[in-house]
Amino acid sequence: MASLGYGPDNRLQIKVSTRDLPVFRDPAVILIDQLKKVYIDGELEIIDTTLYYPKIRRKDYAVALNLSQSGPDPDPILGAIYGCGSESNVDGYCNPEVDGLIEQQSIEADRGRRKQLVWAVERKLAEDGARPIIFYSRAGTCWQPYVKGLTIMVDSLHNENRYEDVWLVSLSG
Repeated sequence: MASLGYGPDNRLQIKVSTRDLPVFRDPAVILIDQLKKVYIDGELEIIDTTLYYPKIRRKDYAVALNLSQSGPDPDPILGAIYGCGSESNVDGYCNPEVDGLIEQQSIEADRGRRKQLVWAVERKLAEDGARPIIFYSRAGTCWQPYVKGLTIMVDSLHNENRYEDVWLVSLSG
């Protein structure tokens, strides 16, 4: 920051845009607090959910905090979020070397080698500053005893969205 002229007496002023939901606002507040340590003063810009994604697609922001999901397999997320030209790559990051690594890990059958390739992707993304990950959240699932047939996944809360085997015990009888 000093090489760019910023420091304790000349702080960079930015807006941090995010959706108007606690799960978005809370990490944005943490981000703003962390940025203070590197002479960046962030102002929280809360945006109604109906307006947020159009604003992001227009690239009408300086810094935006968004949530990304993951799952037991990073393959679908890596290409979608970081792949050159991907519709979900809203910040426009593009590195052909990373695309090649994403493709390699996608077709690699050996788990150990694939893990190394995924770590190489993550390392390159970190070096490039591509949509940095600032935190990992934890989530839980609760249900009532009268809910039956629900399978709770242990590797990702995003894997349990199918309810064709779920049923309720009648409480009336």
